Amino acid sequence: MTTLRTVTASRYVTPLREGGSLPAIVEADDEGLYVLKFRGAGQGPKALIAELLAGEIGRLAGLPLPEIVFIELPADLARTEPDPEIQSLIAASAGLNIALDYLPGSVTFDPLVFEPDTQLASGIVWFDAFVCNVDRTVRNVNMLIWHRRLWLIDHGASLYFHHAWNGRDRYAANPFVLIRDHVLLKAASDLADVDARMKSLLTADKLAGIVQLIPDSWLAADPGFAGKAAQREAYLNYFTLRVQSSDVFVQEAIRARSSHL
Repeated sequence: MTTLRTVTASRYVTPLREGGSLPAIVEADDEGLYVLKFRGAGQGPKALIAELLAGEIGRLAGLPLPEIVFIELPADLARTEPDPEIQSLIAASAGLNIALDYLPGSVTFDPLVFEPDTQLASGIVWFDAFVCNVDRTVRNVNMLIWHRRLWLIDHGASLYFHHAWNGRDRYAANPFVLIRDHVLLKAASDLADVDARMKSLLTADKLAGIVQLIPDSWLAADPGFAGKAAQREAYLNYFTLRVQSSDVFVQEAIRARSSHL
């Protein structure tokens, strides 16, 4: 059964002024440092759901990701912050949020300095096509180098199908044309081999365990669903259909790669 640890934020350390969500480094009650993603940020709870689901699917696929934890954010943490924007963000996000283990001393991935092996590059490209990750481009690589290893971060912009549930089955069986802009596409020469391995790893029961992690408080009422269990079931149905349709997005990636060579 898939499980995540839950920690409680004890100290706001510093904001990471990247993008519109204003994540922050915080210290938790286990004395660890984490990059906290706020439920009250502009993208709302669905960005946290995408971070959770994509991150744990990536881990299931054997890819290198920092540990993901649930993190309780006390509202009174805002009292020590002089910045009104940060005060408002903490107040709006009080309760359960998500965070990634902070990798101190890590640096942004530079394709001119570090080139992953073809299996890893292919695995990352396959994964990003699977979750429809619109990032991981030259403009926004969302990868770090830490201890001479590549680490994947920031998946809140993936799974865009859940912003328009009515088209989810169509999205699940579609290619991901934006894969043409992937920063690792040129190095991803083993996509066909990786496809077979990924399909063997992303089984329906393992995906169901990940979907069950979604907290009730992150699932807003939706007239298209009978309840929160039905929403979780919709995520699972999407992922299982996406696995079954992997040849569609793999062939799209192979075609895009060929056009760049």
